[in-house]
Amino acid sequence: MTPDIILNDPFIIADRTFTSRLMIGTGKYKDMEETRQAIETSGAEIVTLALRRTNIGQNPNEPNLLDVISPEKYCILPNTAFCYTAEEAVRTCRLARELLGGHDLVKLEVLGDEKTLYPNVTETLKAAEVLINDGFNVMVYTSDDPLIAKRLEDMGCVAVMPLGAPIGSGLGISNPHNIKLILENAKVPIIVDAGVGTPSDATLAMELGCAGVLMNSAVAHAQQPVLMAQAMRKAVECGREGYLAGRMPRKAYASASSPIEGTIS
Repeated sequence: MTPDIILNDPFIIADRTFTSRLMIGTGKYKDMEETRQAIETSGAEIVTLALRRTNIGQNPNEPNLLDVISPEKYCILPNTAFCYTAEEAVRTCRLARELLGGHDLVKLEVLGDEKTLYPNVTETLKAAEVLINDGFNVMVYTSDDPLIAKRLEDMGCVAVMPLGAPIGSGLGISNPHNIKLILENAKVPIIVDAGVGTPSDATLAMELGCAGVLMNSAVAHAQQPVLMAQAMRKAVECGREGYLAGRMPRKAYASASSPIEGTIS
């Protein structure tokens, strides 16, 4: 078998360097062991958890996720899922920092309502400003609005994470054109967050030029989560390699694959 080309392609967020561009969540698995196996198989180095629904030490008498997802092995990314106001999100991030010994990298997520789980952009902007001023490195979940994405970057967010489609929907990337517009003006990593349902969705995000993909339901709700975690790892790697290799130009008409010079007439 021909060996793969080794890429020097580090993934950098807030001065931290990673090799995997797949980030994965910890919710919805059947048990801790399946969570551990899926995350390990995914190759992800950044693992996100919803602090308001996950015990990482705030409830001493309950199972602790960190017993199977060690902070020594993974970069733990606490997120503010299930927060609907800026105040809730800020309070949750400060609790995470306390529980994780001063950890400052967080995923900000302020939701608008329980039905759509769309981001509440107004509250997101308010929370981002407070957290950045408080010394947090903020990776922010937002809509696929290019103007809002740029504003969050200009405020000092270390990564902007537009949705591909509603959280948990598995609809894929509904508006790739908007993701491309966000990418055109970005100087921080753009990470598709939410909506991925299949490995081809993840590949598309990477082929567009996104720096990474974050997912949870696509793996946890698969019939075989551990196998899907492996598929997603390969999909993200494949999409990144395709992006770096550069696609051929699109043409309106056919173009023969073989040379036409020197052929028998």
